[in-house]
Amino acid sequence: MTGPETVLAVAALLGGGVTAGVLFAVALSVLPALFAMETGTYVYAHKLLGRNWDPTMPAIVLGSTAVNAVLAVLGDGVARGLFALAAVLLLGVSGVSHLCNVPINRRVKSITDPAEIPPDWEDPRPAWRRFHHLRTALAVLALVTTATAVTSL
Repeated sequence: MTGPETVLAVAALLGGGVTAGVLFAVALSVLPALFAMETGTYVYAHKLLGRNWDPTMPAIVLGSTAVNAVLAVLGDGVARGLFALAAVLLLGVSGVSHLCNVPINRRVKSITDPAEIPPDWEDPRPAWRRFHHLRTALAVLALVTTATAVTSL
């Protein structure tokens, strides 16, 4: 492995690890806490939690996707296919986030006063959890795939 490939491999592992770790932590601890809250408190907490994740996580996920894609081009043999698969899995994480979780986030953030939630408002937590578990599984698979690719270089 050359110097630049080593740096890219470390970046791919770091980005994939952060992605999988953050999503796993949310699934393990944050989601149960949000489900335990009254609806108004949940809306308030959801707004607070998203402030720093929203600009940061897309950059990490897409950056990791790009690094894995570059390694797929630079690699050969088994590593090439594994890096390509990891990039596709991370693209899946991004797709689920942008197409499923983000629209739910916008709907929750549109509530200006958590004390006055409309009576016909449907609680988005079950759907958000399903999509979150899907992207968490994709992220963990991507990390395992990236790690396997790095060890095969």
